[in-house]
Amino acid sequence: MSEERRNPIKGAGARAGGDGPCHIVKRSEWARAVARGTYAPASLRAEGFIHCSTVAQLVDTANRFCRGYHGLVVLCIDESRLKAELKYEASTTLHGEAAGELFPHLYGELNVDAVARVVELPCEADGSFRLPAAMGRG
Repeated sequence: MSEERRNPIKGAGARAGGDGPCHIVKRSEWARAVARGTYAPASLRAEGFIHCSTVAQLVDTANRFCRGYHGLVVLCIDESRLKAELKYEASTTLHGEAAGELFPHLYGELNVDAVARVVELPCEADGSFRLPAAMGRG
């Protein structure tokens, strides 16, 4: 049985600069999603959910999976606006996460109106990422 919990600050993350769910995506993919009104990446079809991170997990996630990528943005999600179910679960694969660390997984398409903010995620010269100052922890 998977470990699961609801975010204790439900809805506060994107609105108040807290530790709510975020998703990293190419700016061009997000623009297409906005035009459609919904976002459904390949992981939703392949794994049944959209991978997200908390703000605290964001930089590690970006450096692990997006190193060297340009043209990325962070979608700051307001949980209270989601139409699909969001669960906080342990990672199904080991990529250096802390034992027992829970990640937000969105079990359905992301309705674009649930995105409270879109923040640029610039790639550093060495290919790494830092938390954008616009996300409140500069």
